Amino acid sequence: MLCKKKTLWLGIVFFVFLTAVFLTAVPTLQAQYWTALPPYNLLWPLWSPVLSPIDATTGLATPLLTSLSAASILPVEPVLAWNKWLEYPWLFYNTPVAAGGGLSVYDALWGFNPFPPPGLLGPLGAPLPTPLPLGFGALEPTDPDEWAFLVNAGNLAYVGAFPLTGIPLASLLTAADIWGPLLTLL
Repeated sequence: MLCKKKTLWLGIVFFVFLTAVFLTAVPTLQAQYWTALPPYNLLWPLWSPVLSPIDATTGLATPLLTSLSAASILPVEPVLAWNKWLEYPWLFYNTPVAAGGGLSVYDALWGFNPFPPPGLLGPLGAPLPTPLPLGFGALEPTDPDEWAFLVNAGNLAYVGAFPLTGIPLASLLTAADIWGPLLTLL
């Protein structure tokens, strides 16, 4: 009788363990962290609550933008996007109308420049979509410990690039805003 009870308890513990593994591991394996935005196929972070809020009807992360081009107007600044072939993300800002308008990009290597960079344009100036690897949506989020400094540097460069427009530094998103809960998890 004692052996049957032990076997039953071991079966229950094993079943609970398998259920816990299934409920945590399987969704993680199928998680989508990025979506490609046309026309350049830059990766937009679905893991950022401020850049991809959860749609109340579907329960899915929904990007604030459906495309990212020189004419895009950002509802918040900066936004983060990633060209898979670069090791670092880019930050995007609205260029003030007084400075010509359009979209500007800040990256860790080249600083603050108009978007799109020449490498994303074909010979006739048309968008040149970045080829994406299979499973690009499941690539891990960018590491906030490694790239959070980029937000501070980009925000300071943006305010410094347009000093006469009076853009307050406090109006720009911080690393904590962009990475949200990931900032404490990673």
